[in-house]
Amino acid sequence: MDLWIKEYEQPERLNFAIELKDGNKLIGGIDVVGYDNGVPVIGYNLAKKYWNNGYMTEACKCLLNYLFSNGYTEVKIDAMVENIGSNRVIQKCGGIFVKTENVFRPLKNSNVLVNRYIVKAE
Repeated sequence: MDLWIKEYEQPERLNFAIELKDGNKLIGGIDVVGYDNGVPVIGYNLAKKYWNNGYMTEACKCLLNYLFSNGYTEVKIDAMVENIGSNRVIQKCGGIFVKTENVFRPLKNSNVLVNRYIVKAE
């Protein structure tokens, strides 16, 4: 938990809540979690109950449009290899597969295989 709080206190981090239009119910979040050589890196989460309804694809497209309208020409997004839904969201948003890589995830305290994607401004 302390790691999350520390990350959210970084001034360059952008955090957005995802909520249902009717009822204002919080169902997830999407963030710029950092920058890799000046390129924004997106991370997101969504309550499992709301998977496969297009909510994350819509949120991701909105954040990408926001970043592109602010001068960024590309954005990076990772998804764990076994998370088929997350990989599909990235692909629907124009993600171009770059490579699969073994990376350390502090929150999981282990190495995980991730697919790395780039989304380029049109």
